Amino acid sequence: MQFQTLDVISINIWHIVISLCNLLILFFFLKKFLYKPVKAVVKKRQDEIDGQYAAAAEAQAEAEANKQQWEQTMQEATAKADAIIKEAADTAKRRGEKIVAEANERADGIVAQAEAQAELERKNAEAGIRREIVVVSTEIAEKMLEREINEDDHRQLIGSFLDKIGDADD
Repeated sequence: MQFQTLDVISINIWHIVISLCNLLILFFFLKKFLYKPVKAVVKKRQDEIDGQYAAAAEAQAEAEANKQQWEQTMQEATAKADAIIKEAADTAKRRGEKIVAEANERADGIVAQAEAQAELERKNAEAGIRREIVVVSTEIAEKMLEREINEDDHRQLIGSFLDKIGDADD
């Protein structure tokens, strides 16, 4: 029997050294031509992402500032609206009070005028009654006395009688 040697299993140092050299050359070649450009592309993309984050943060800060400004503007507008409403209510209240005061003055004037009119009518009625009493008294006295007293004396007598009646009424 013959032994066959297997060349496949044998270890050849030179093959290992050459494979390692090829590996190192491939590594340096990839590092020089592939790693640096890939690293540059990754850095560029990272810078773009950082820029986008910075822009987003700036936009968010601007949005917050706009929101605060809008809220302040709304508060000022609300305060102005409240002030206008309060002023309108005060004006309406003053006008209402003025209208009520004018109505009270007119009512007082009407009452005073009515009282004066009633007083005037009462005095006219009293004067008319006195005249009628004088006329009736004169006629009665004439008939009773049948002209024993002259007419002037008679009027004077009735007038003093009516004055006494008028003083007694007051």
